[in-house]
Amino acid sequence: MSLLEICQWLQDTDLGTQIRESIYFFPLIEGTHVLALGISVGAVLWWDLRLLGFTMRNKPISQMQTNIFKWMMPGFVIMMITGVLLFWCQAAKAYNSIFFRIKVIALILAGINILYFHLRTQRHQSEWDTAAIPPTSARMAGLFSILLWAIIIAAGRLMAYTF
Repeated sequence: MSLLEICQWLQDTDLGTQIRESIYFFPLIEGTHVLALGISVGAVLWWDLRLLGFTMRNKPISQMQTNIFKWMMPGFVIMMITGVLLFWCQAAKAYNSIFFRIKVIALILAGINILYFHLRTQRHQSEWDTAAIPPTSARMAGLFSILLWAIIIAAGRLMAYTF
């Protein structure tokens, strides 16, 4: 069974069909996805701008992290759940979309960026926690995050116009 056949099967399941054909359920999921994206990525952007040294230079990074992550994580979880449901109901269309492939690649790269930051760069955070401008490795993580999330959002929007 090919990946396209699996996507077609997934899309044709009862749940996929119910989501896709519902006049209420699909818009509710999509609206929730966009709102969760705004919360999660908005918080990530604020965090990334602090990592770049552009905002809240007088606040320790650790304090920013504590305040921002309580918004970012629930938004991210809701965004991922609703994103899976949106994929589920249009999996074959998504599989054939170049924008979906770009989005998935950018999501994987964003995940790698997050892991690298938390496993390597952030291990030395105590040394630069209160610095107005963090070290280059932290700034690069913030810059890559902003670029990747911009690509993810743009690709997601462009997917909607190709279905």
